[in-house]
Amino acid sequence: MAAERAIEAAMGVLAACRARSLRLVTAESCTGGLVAATLTEIPGSSDVVEGGFVTYADEAKEAMLGVPRALLAAHGAVSEPVVRAMAEGALARSERADIAVAITGIAGPGGGSAAKPVGLVYIAAARRGGRLLCERHLYLGDRHAVREASLERALALLLHTALEEEPR
Repeated sequence: MAAERAIEAAMGVLAACRARSLRLVTAESCTGGLVAATLTEIPGSSDVVEGGFVTYADEAKEAMLGVPRALLAAHGAVSEPVVRAMAEGALARSERADIAVAITGIAGPGGGSAAKPVGLVYIAAARRGGRLLCERHLYLGDRHAVREASLERALALLLHTALEEEPR
């Protein structure tokens, strides 16, 4: 059931992007490429999807997206400043993408702490030359549930970003 909702949401994102001649890029950590995989599950998605970055390790976030090491050290990978840098880095590293979505979080079952519990996820969506939206979520459930909820919310943020008025 969740997979059907995600595919339907992805179809909406692709349609909105096509209607506005927008291309997108993804930057994913805890979802491991689920957003890109869901979008590209749909035939013809290559006219919208520019590409995706799976940056699970801090070193990958730094090398592939340009997330500053000092930012990672100061805030940790699961933080608002880092997810913002991931979205901005994905746009900067993509020559043709107009919008980006980034996700970082703790899907579990381990890796959480009192300050950053399992289920903590940050999602950011950015539009080149426009604004960047960032959300903090605390999802309940197992690893699969956290990743699925993150996927669905990321697609919703992408749709919102695609439908936004172009910056003036």
